[in-house]
Formats: sequence, C-alpha cells, structure tokens
Amino acid sequence: MARGDPTFDLFVIGGGINGCGIARDAAGRGLSVGLAEMGDLASATSSASTKLFHGGLRYLEYFEVRLVREALEERETLLKAMPHISWPMRFVLPVHRDMRFEGSTPMSKLLSTVMPWMKGRRPAWLIRAGLFLYDHLGGRKILPATKTLDLRSSPEGAPLDDRFETAFEYSDCWVEDSRLVVLNARDAEARGAEILPRTKVVSAERTDALWRIMLEDDAGRREVFARALLNAAGPWVGDVIRDTIHAESREKTRLVRGSHIVTRRLFDHEKCYFFQGRDGRIMFAIPYERDFTLIGTTDQEHTNAESPAECTEAERDYMIDFVNTYLKEPISAEDVVWSYSGVRPLYDNGASSASAATRDYTLKVEAEGGAPVLHVFGGKITTYRRLAESAMQELSPYFDGLPGAWTAGVALPGGQFPVDGVEALTSALRRDFPFLTPEWAGRLVRAYGTEAREMLGAAATKEDLGRDFGATLSEAEVAWLMDREWARRAEDIVWRRTKLGLRLDKDQVAALDAFMVARADERKLAAE
Repeated sequence: MARGDPTFDLFVIGGGINGCGIARDAAGRGLSVGLAEMGDLASATSSASTKLFHGGLRYLEYFEVRLVREALEERETLLKAMPHISWPMRFVLPVHRDMRFEGSTPMSKLLSTVMPWMKGRRPAWLIRAGLFLYDHLGGRKILPATKTLDLRSSPEGAPLDDRFETAFEYSDCWVEDSRLVVLNARDAEARGAEILPRTKVVSAERTDALWRIMLEDDAGRREVFARALLNAAGPWVGDVIRDTIHAESREKTRLVRGSHIVTRRLFDHEKCYFFQGRDGRIMFAIPYERDFTLIGTTDQEHTNAESPAECTEAERDYMIDFVNTYLKEPISAEDVVWSYSGVRPLYDNGASSASAATRDYTLKVEAEGGAPVLHVFGGKITTYRRLAESAMQELSPYFDGLPGAWTAGVALPGGQFPVDGVEALTSALRRDFPFLTPEWAGRLVRAYGTEAREMLGAAATKEDLGRDFGATLSEAEVAWLMDREWARRAEDIVWRRTKLGLRLDKDQVAALDAFMVARADERKLAAE
C-alpha cells in the first residue's frame, strides 16, 4: 500500500483466524479492507490450538447446543474448502467406571437432582446419548457415525492399559491452524485487502464519520482512515478498547492458557484418543507430524496478555500423569520433544472456572459519536467462518447494499480438489516430480495442495530447487513463503508455515534465518 492517507471501508486490528477470516469475508463482498497485525500472522492464539475442527462434545454438558450445532455444521463445510490442510479423524473414547463430571456442570447438577446416587459420575450411557446428538445435530454427510470398539481385540486397544475394554469411536477433523490463518489472509489479499503483518495500531480515534488510525512498522508511522473499525485483537482485545481507542466498555475478556506437549509417537495407528480424567477434565492424544504424538490441553487462568504463554512444568507433569492413567507404557518428561502454549481470549460470562467459561463468541458494536467499531470476544477456530458472517451482519447497517454471505464451501488457496483427493494429488505430484520422496510429496500437498506444483515450478531435480535447508525444506519453498505468505524470519517458517522445527537442529534454523534476512535485505536494496 502506498504511504499516505488511504481510506478503507473496514480496518481490522488483529491477524489471527478471526481477523483474517473477517478480512476475507469483507473483501469478498467488495469492501476495501486493511488489516494490521503487530507480529507475524497467527503468531499468538491461532497457532497454539489443539488443531481440531470439532463440535466440542463436552460443551453439551454446559447445554451450549447452539454452539455445538454450529460447529458440527461447519466441520464439513470447512473440509470441502480446504482438504489439503484439514481432514477427517476418528476419535477413540475409552469408557470406564471412574469417569467423572468436571466440577458442577449444568448436566452434573441435573443428574445429581434426578439421580442423586450418581455422585458426579459421567456414565457411559450419557456419553453415548451425547454422541448420538453429536452425530445428528450438524447434518453429517461426509463423516462416519459413532460406533463401539472392543479394545481387547482392536489395534486401538493395544497402547492402553488392559483394564480398558470398551470405547466409543466418533468423528471430528484435524486442521493446520496457522496455515488456515495464512490462507485466509492470502485469499483476502487476492480479493483486494491490504494485509500488514508486523504493523502495530498505535492509536485510533473518531473524526466525524471516519476512524483515524495511526500505524507503526519498521519504516515509521503513518495514518490511514476507515469508515469502520474491527477489533479482533484476541488476547489484546481489552487493551485495544482501553489503550488504543480509549473507549468505555462493560464487556470483559477472560484469558485462559491452554498448553500442549509433543512426545515421541506413542501408538501405531492414525486415530486420536479422547481421555477422561478423574477430575472431569478431558485430554486428547493425537497422531502428529508422522513421528510424534500431540497431547493437550490445559485450562489455566492467564492474568496478562503481555505475559508470555508458556507451558509450565506443572502443566507438563499434569498432562503426563493424565495420559499415564490410560497408557500401558507410561511416558515421562524425557519423552517430551516440544511444548507450546496459547492464550484463549474467552468472553467473561462469570463462569466459576476457566474450563467452564463459554467458548462461544460475542460481538459488540459501538457507534456512539460516529463511525462504528465492532469488538470480537471469544470464539473457537471451528466457527471462525460463521463468526465472520455474523460480524458482517452486525456491520451491514453501515454499508448500504452490502452483498450477502458467500464463503461457505469456497476453496482457500490450494484447496480446489475433492475431500478424498489427497492421495491422488500426491501420486500425481510424484509422477511429475520423480525426485520427491513419498514423505516430501505428502508434506507439500498437505501444506500447499494444488499450489505445490506451482511452487516446484520447472524443477527436474532436487538441485533445481536451490539450497537445501534440511528436512526437505528447499530454497524454492522458502522463497515462496517469503514472497507469498509474509514469512520474514526462520521461526515464521519452522513453527507456523510448517512444523519443521521438530526436525531441524539449532544450526540449521540459524542458517535458514541468516539466509532469509540476507534475501530480504537484497530485495529491499534492489527496490530502492
């Protein structure tokens, strides 16, 4: 964007999934859109999720039926739009007598009233009833229904302690969360939006019918104007209200830290485990990046968005102890190869505990004194597209003739192929680029979909892709990520655009970072 004083229809603060999803939706309706993110895209909450498109089975115990129905409906809508970065996954839920409700959920209170002898137990018949609703609330067409497993004779029972004999198996979906954000940003840009990573909104104030917004990046400060402002700053949504636009608001955000650990691979199949603890909490153990297992998550109060979100030793040990109650071969801290943590900006509805706080989203428009601002509180990754539609509905009175919703089923970049087409796409890529190993080709398809071919270009050999940074990361891919996906430093690539940080050593990451800095400097000099 040329420096100066351009005027946007809508300016978005925040480059997480909600901000990028709304920018894409608004740009596709013909609005001029700007988006500023103070760090890298998806550098906070949106790259630190459990990486699932799921309905939220446990939310049924809080009677959040609307949220669960919306999320269930979205799973298949999103699958069709991004089959490269999202795919169906089966979840194995062992059942046993020690299952308990967490605290005093609405369902627990109800059962305690009508069945006082239950004493907080979460019975198998109730779980099966919940899974029946789970199968039917969202109009499921692609995903298979729930079934019962005999763990004594099935592969899914092999890693588990022998005391677990029965499990329910149901469907949800995996999603590459940080790639989802970047692809939404790319599609927004393709539709005319200005995406500005590493750009901080220093201040925003109303001037008659416009917002005057002061931006700051490496080149200094500049002003832009917008007819409407959208605050999708995630954990910093309250800071934007208080310190950036100096507004009064009764709405509050509850910051909840969710931590995860990654271990060596703990089982040989591709299904996920849904474990229930004696404290009523749940824990996922998910096949991850082919050679690892992802375990999470925790729910801990996080007092300050400025405090780094880190997995504490206590959280790590809690997750290890939790899954060890299920595993035949216990794990220890030595098995953990990586951990990460993110802060969920939940809407503060006064819930008694972090895990009981609603995962639903709340949208608040303020238009007193002129140009409107919309604040986004809460939300979950599964419902980001519906949240964007709702946000545009809230803003529609301020934009005459605004077209209707359009994003349902519309493919993200690289996603123009069938839900079951990954294997065929991978085979075709290996046929046309025979130097690719199966693992390499599979990684590229899962990251870039149909665009993997464009990224590889006319390469006939591995050497044609330029420098090899290790773990199949080539100079050609790095250039693509820098030129097309706003990557600037090594961590942007190895922990967000990919997860190759699990496979590269410190020296390799340092060499990649040095290359990227030098390349960026060369291109800057050439442009001057």
